[in-house]
Amino acid sequence: MKELNGIGVALVTPFQENGKVDFTALERLIRHVSEGVHFLVVAGTTGETMTLSEEEQYAILDFILEINAGKLPIVFGMGGSDTRALAGRMEKFDKAGVKAFLTASPAYNKPTQEGVFRHYKYLSEAAPLPIIVYNVPGRTAVNVLPETVFRMADETDRIIGIKEAAGSIEQVMKLAAGLPQDFLLLSGDDPLLVPHMACGGHGIISVVANAYPKRFREIYESCIKADYANARAMNYQMTPLIHQLFAEGNPGGIKETLQHLGICKNHMRLPLYPVSKAHSQVLYRHIAELGER
Repeated sequence: MKELNGIGVALVTPFQENGKVDFTALERLIRHVSEGVHFLVVAGTTGETMTLSEEEQYAILDFILEINAGKLPIVFGMGGSDTRALAGRMEKFDKAGVKAFLTASPAYNKPTQEGVFRHYKYLSEAAPLPIIVYNVPGRTAVNVLPETVFRMADETDRIIGIKEAAGSIEQVMKLAAGLPQDFLLLSGDDPLLVPHMACGGHGIISVVANAYPKRFREIYESCIKADYANARAMNYQMTPLIHQLFAEGNPGGIKETLQHLGICKNHMRLPLYPVSKAHSQVLYRHIAELGER
């Protein structure tokens, strides 16, 4: 799946003040990110999917498929902690134009590594599309270990990659050393794009690319050319803003940034809540220092 190498963007879901999905702002966002990214990720954590009904998720996906018109590959997030229920939902999925599912390891249940493996194997046997594993132990409470990912790569054909967000470069190195070259190794940590690529990764599914798609693409392309001096310089310019974007939670920081940039409002659905006024000013200062996006 080389078309999913590069910069993917974990799209936010713009809302109106009354809580309804803001499709006008969503179109503006899609046209903005399409200038820089290689693929789109719909209905991920950054999209506040836990607060969206299944009907809303599919309405958003249909809208994006129409606006995108086949220009960029699309990955659709589909997760849950009940393996059979999630497999049933995947089995019924029939949206043309989606390349793969992105699905996080079950949250709250805290399965063993064997349970994690069997969860993904069960999904792979039901899913009509390839699956990208999302390892995000900060949210799921279970780290999908490299050895478990190696088993998936060896024993299933439908699992084609991993979004690795454990925050460990050592873990990225183990994955890169042990996985087949054609198994997608995507970063899920915006600050770690450059070291991730240096270890042998294939790209990132980024939150920050909602606001700065061109800059992230330039960093990625410098890494591909092994121009790490340029990649580091650009990354260091972005680092102060990146750290502040997550200081009061995701997607609060990126939505506040998008509001400053005039792309969408910072409205969110409870229990998520916009960043404080003080933090908004911190973000605005970093945005101004970065200049043109």
